[in-house]
Amino acid sequence: MASNGQSKTELSDQDLELISLLQWAPRITWGEAAEILDAHPTTLAGRWEKLRSSGAAWITAQVNLNDPRNLLSFQEISCDAQQWDHVVKELVAMPEVLSVEAFCREPDLGLTVVSRDLQSLSRIIEEKISRVQGIVKIHNMISTKLHRAGDKWRLDRLSDEQRAAAQAWVKAEQESLPVSSTPLGEDQRPVIEALMLDGRASAAEIARTTGLHPATARRYLHKVLASGMLSIRCDLIQRVSASPITAQWFTRLDANLHETAAEALSHDPRTRVVTSITGRANLMVVMWLGSVGEILEAERAIQSAVSGIETQETVVSLRPIKRMGWVLGTEGHVGKKFVSPELHLS
Repeated sequence: MASNGQSKTELSDQDLELISLLQWAPRITWGEAAEILDAHPTTLAGRWEKLRSSGAAWITAQVNLNDPRNLLSFQEISCDAQQWDHVVKELVAMPEVLSVEAFCREPDLGLTVVSRDLQSLSRIIEEKISRVQGIVKIHNMISTKLHRAGDKWRLDRLSDEQRAAAQAWVKAEQESLPVSSTPLGEDQRPVIEALMLDGRASAAEIARTTGLHPATARRYLHKVLASGMLSIRCDLIQRVSASPITAQWFTRLDANLHETAAEALSHDPRTRVVTSITGRANLMVVMWLGSVGEILEAERAIQSAVSGIETQETVVSLRPIKRMGWVLGTEGHVGKKFVSPELHLS
């Protein structure tokens, strides 16, 4: 994949419809996809390859952020303006840093970090992040419960019938995977990394890129997909999604109401992330919006949906720099550079 400086990328209705389907069923066969979208399999495969090669959309496997082997946290970084580029370069290169977002006010950057536990998080902050020249302040927040993650956000370009067909395919595919009683180990790591690079990679493609025997690659692939360790997701350039603005709210709410609040907010199609966090604010909400002017209306919608919620701060993103390991260009295209996230297999 490459960004190629394609600042004028515009996606057709057919492109957006295909991406929407792949958000529901990232590994659906082109034959099944063709039946749902009333198109030819070859046409869909070609359209996807064009989207993927241009960096306009991509499918990756992300670490399951609800897996108890992973500790999710968020860091707000303030840095010396003269060393901003250096700070970004260093943070982007860290495998523990899943995502980097540029903010429009201090703090300058927002990080999503995955670690094994509090001890390893402490090492990441003290021995890696804090030692980057140019960083002047770090504010750390730990996710105590991730209620909704970005991989659940949808373009929603499908009819109810199409969506149901996609969900039925996913359910059938999951039920067809053999159940293994043994946990994942280092033998499966190459398969996991291959899926992170291409979430649609077949067993044959994985065998070619990893050197595994085809039968072994197929067995390992099925084991990885059945393990629940990964979430396969389809991403796209945010600005062509009709929701080019990212806003997040740091709020406070009675802890007993967090689950109910997350359920209520999940019905708003703009919602990407809802997570309970440590700190002065205890609930963070992230939405993709159509314009800056929509921020106030969205905040009103949050307050209307969740009785008693108190907004402490609203933060607007200038642009995403890294998302789930993928380094993004200034226009949001995914580039060739991928920083493999930390994987905890035991």
